[in-house]
Amino acid sequence: MKKTISKDQILSGHHSAALLTNCKVTYNFNNLKEVKSFRVLELFASYKDILWDDGKHKYNVSSFLGEIDEILLGERFSAFSQEALDGLIGSLRQRGNSNATINRKMAALSKLLRKAYKMGDIHSLPEFRRQKERAGRIRFLEHEEEDRLFAAIKAKSEDAYRLSVFLVDTGCRLGEALGLIWNDLQETRVSFWITKSGRSRTIPLTVRAKEAAKWPAERGPRPKGPFATLTQPQFRAIWNEAKAEVGLGTDDQVVPHILRHTCASRLVQGGIDIRRVQMWLGHQTLSMTMRYAHLATNDLDRCVVVLERH
Repeated sequence: MKKTISKDQILSGHHSAALLTNCKVTYNFNNLKEVKSFRVLELFASYKDILWDDGKHKYNVSSFLGEIDEILLGERFSAFSQEALDGLIGSLRQRGNSNATINRKMAALSKLLRKAYKMGDIHSLPEFRRQKERAGRIRFLEHEEEDRLFAAIKAKSEDAYRLSVFLVDTGCRLGEALGLIWNDLQETRVSFWITKSGRSRTIPLTVRAKEAAKWPAERGPRPKGPFATLTQPQFRAIWNEAKAEVGLGTDDQVVPHILRHTCASRLVQGGIDIRRVQMWLGHQTLSMTMRYAHLATNDLDRCVVVLERH
């Protein structure tokens, strides 16, 4: 007698009775896949254009994963073990990486491995645990610093000045502002469609942000958007020259992104609740906005009245 036993029966143990009889057993392995192994950089090459848009973030991810591949000595794997992940985190920490930096690098690796697992390239995943991050000091511009810096920027480029005003009064990211087209601007509001989170948002405009987004009539035909004449490298170059001129050149926290921090800080200090600030900035989670919560001290003023000795 010839009896064929399927792969599922083999895996479930249902073939044991057949083996106890005088049967001739054949196995059907037609549906089994060859187990392959990959390097981190090979997986990145396969899925980078699917998982990440072109730009600075994709460049950073490439650097992160390149470092991880180097630490792993280019080792190929068909499963990424918890032991391998723990060893990787330990190596990054020995290199002086902060927990915040480790979290960014692990986020890139996790995203890549989850895609590879879903596509069947690897057959097991480790558990990624977020490292506890220490809350750092948030640098924002005082009004006097803003005035000096913006005056220096305006002397170099009217477009860069308009963009700076728009950034500090809307709190949007530099890429979000540069990606605007005229149709995104209404009478008193602006809609951001190209965002880091992939979620659009609409916010009202201050008077000066509204003016900053206008194209001067004397400049001739309008470009694609209010700030389309600038690129990120151009704006950053103007910014760095201006900040050096006003005595902020040695402060490595005074980068264009400080305008987003400044907007958020002013909203919180002005008594706007954290939930509304989250919606304004377009943060995916409230925990991202909570970095500014310590600035909301107005509610604590009544505590002083109780503690004062009369």
